[in-house]
Amino acid sequence: MALGLAFAAQAQVKVGVVSSATGPTALVGIPQKNTVPLLPKTVGGLTVEYIALDDASDPTNSVTAVRKLISENNVDAIIGPSGSPNAMGVIQFVADAGVPLLAPVGTAAVVVPMDEKKKWVFKTTQNDDIIADALLEHMSRHGVKTLGFIGTSDPYGENWYKVVSGMTDKLGIKLVANERFQRSDTSVIGQGLKLVGAKPDAILIAVPGGPSVLPQVTLFDQGFKGKVYQTHGAALPEFLKLGGKKVEGTILAASLMLVLPEIADSNPSKKVAADYVAAYEKLHGTKPATFGANVFDAGMLLQQAIPIAAKSGKPGTKEFRAALRDALEQTRELVATQGVYNMTPQDHSGFDKRGRELITVKNGGFVLLK
Repeated sequence: MALGLAFAAQAQVKVGVVSSATGPTALVGIPQKNTVPLLPKTVGGLTVEYIALDDASDPTNSVTAVRKLISENNVDAIIGPSGSPNAMGVIQFVADAGVPLLAPVGTAAVVVPMDEKKKWVFKTTQNDDIIADALLEHMSRHGVKTLGFIGTSDPYGENWYKVVSGMTDKLGIKLVANERFQRSDTSVIGQGLKLVGAKPDAILIAVPGGPSVLPQVTLFDQGFKGKVYQTHGAALPEFLKLGGKKVEGTILAASLMLVLPEIADSNPSKKVAADYVAAYEKLHGTKPATFGANVFDAGMLLQQAIPIAAKSGKPGTKEFRAALRDALEQTRELVATQGVYNMTPQDHSGFDKRGRELITVKNGGFVLLK
């Protein structure tokens, strides 16, 4: 019996989870932290232990947490951190240690362009270009000729501007304003005045989580009458609560989870998403933001990859972690909560157009844009 227990302990897979359950990114991090109890506890005959840490939205704390998980807890994989700057800051450490990172963040910069370090990172959210393509195509169809842009002063905002500016010319849309602010800022009055002064037909806000509301409310108060677009960073119930009537008519491209009742039953992700939402609601008494689903999908990716990796080495070894990385990269047609994953050596996000829906805010709720 003692030998059996010792083997079970040795065989246990350890997964670190770093989320921003407190601080400016908490509206993203809380549903992610709350999703951890819903992740699979046994996979392919192996028990899985999750070690959850809060980085308080601080990139320095993210590095400390990741280094602790690697050196002290000997984890086989890490899910997190919640924020784009936080994830960018830990790539070097997971690559050096050879530990796969499943990053539930917005910016595609964690996996693009692919290199020897980023090959250890897998992104469980839609890449910016997939979301941007839907938004800009809608703008083009509805006569938008001039566009203002405001984003965060971090990898999320920067990569979004890079992606958008690379697409607008082809669609005959001119970028006439480009503004930034910090996630912790409480006012963007100056930036708003510059955007309104440029008189664009529409404004795109590229901001993750709760701070996505601030620019839009400011623009409303300053009398902007054009169309406002948001990225999937605004895909959370608090966006509606905090913005109220001032965010009516917003257009965003995001996960089908926001509009599940309107999604056709034939969509392969609908049942997976509905089951996740039901389990989360039963445990916590509230529906999850889509950011929680990013962590749930990370668990699904690991659930598929761990049995494959176990054929090449025991958990806790570098051979197992390298095989886990390889198995994640070979993910094919994995139906998850927000779409279908197809990873390749070049694409460590794996979403296609099945991973997005065009959505608008109507009567205080998210509805499918038809």
